Amino acid sequence: MSNRQTKTDVVLIGAGIMSATLGALLKELEPDWEITVFERLANAGEESSNEWNNAGTGHSALCELNYTPEKPDGSIDISKAIKINEQFQISKQFWSYLVNSNLIRNPQDFIMPLPHMSFVQGEKNVAFLKKRFEALSNNPLFRGMEFSDDPGKLTEWIPLIMKDRTSNEPIAATKIDSGTDINFGALTRMLFDHLQSKNVDIKFKHNVDDIKRTSDGSWELKVRNIDSGAVERYTAKFVFIGAGGGSLPLLQKSGIPEGKHIGGFPVSGLFMVCKNPDVVAQHHAKVYGKAPIGAPPMSVPHLDTRFIDNQKTLLFGPFAGFSPKFLKNGSMFDLLGSVKLDNLVTMLAAGVKNISLTKYLIEQVMLSKEQRMEALREFVPTAKSEDWDLVVAGQRVQVIKDTAAGGKGTLQFGTEVVSAADGSIAALLGASPGASTSVYVMLEVIKKCFPQHMKAWEPKIKEMIPSYGVSLMEHPELIDEIHSLTARALGLSENSPFQKAGRSVS
Repeated sequence: MSNRQTKTDVVLIGAGIMSATLGALLKELEPDWEITVFERLANAGEESSNEWNNAGTGHSALCELNYTPEKPDGSIDISKAIKINEQFQISKQFWSYLVNSNLIRNPQDFIMPLPHMSFVQGEKNVAFLKKRFEALSNNPLFRGMEFSDDPGKLTEWIPLIMKDRTSNEPIAATKIDSGTDINFGALTRMLFDHLQSKNVDIKFKHNVDDIKRTSDGSWELKVRNIDSGAVERYTAKFVFIGAGGGSLPLLQKSGIPEGKHIGGFPVSGLFMVCKNPDVVAQHHAKVYGKAPIGAPPMSVPHLDTRFIDNQKTLLFGPFAGFSPKFLKNGSMFDLLGSVKLDNLVTMLAAGVKNISLTKYLIEQVMLSKEQRMEALREFVPTAKSEDWDLVVAGQRVQVIKDTAAGGKGTLQFGTEVVSAADGSIAALLGASPGASTSVYVMLEVIKKCFPQHMKAWEPKIKEMIPSYGVSLMEHPELIDEIHSLTARALGLSENSPFQKAGRSVS
């Protein structure tokens, strides 16, 4: 075993979209800082950020019904939708800055314009969707949203979903053309290529086995080369744990008090994928439905047009599943290993509270292909088994913690950053809307962990993200400006060649 010690300013653990984004931001703010990245797999963006492991929705709350819950008085709460949309605008501004500065090229390799739609069936759901449309369409962030419950109009919008539909149930949809499909795997790889060109040291097939505090307050990492088994030690003033499902065990090893009493609940996902060009050509949108009663928010059914490897495909899902692994490439002992004395009560409480969820996930795992096809036929009545294959998506680890609102062992659906009081280490936990809001989330990490630099960095941050520090809601005139700036840079503008609806890129 080597005792060679290497010093670096910043360590990023995990080569996913979060580390890529944080690295790209820090390189612009402090070009001279030394950054080292450790990734246990052979390439960047292979786990949660991979294009086959997530839905690729530029989550901006245009179509996701779980971001606009109905309040007890029947009105629609759009506060979360506004927040997520504003955060996505921040991501688009940073990506535009990178493109305009020639730091990344060919934005159409990772982002495509694509209508976002919500589709519901049944009288109650139609009434809900209409109320949601009325609440959102008055808002400048959701300008351009259309609503229809006319089958003729819907056939125009979503021919594949409407074809041979025999039910007499009322149906309705909303449509907004400013949505996107994003290949987060491609974006992650682009960002790491850019970082490599800026002398960031990226070590693939390196696993961080341990992490501990040194007497001078910096962090020492024990890093193992997976191929040779050689162990090296690295010290850094700042560590970011962006290892997806692998973040929780590393956070626990760090021993920081902020990481105590937190557990993780793994959820796996499966998608049906269709590559038959005749079927694919009939659908051009991301269409989100409503989650069945008792299903977790991440299992909202949706039928998505995707652009992957320059090919247009259709994905339907997700079908949730349960596996004790925290990563797709993880171990069957991940869940068990994450139970510690400090989070035992929290985990047990979550287990008791979520018996019905666990039962639902196990039932989902047991579904046959034909049962999955039946669920798909609610969306696409004409779906044929031979046109659709099953793809195993990524693992997500939902955060479990004690909260004032939910009490002991509350399951959190969302993205959370846990950082030490002195800002020397931060970990990202949780799931959706994750990647879409990565720039906002990483700016929060920077603000929390480098408060002493913020004054000096602010002008540069504003150059990269013109709306930084400003609420778009309160400045509607800025919204149009940002929309046209990002549309131009990312090839999303109305007259862009990529905007031709239904165009095939295969």
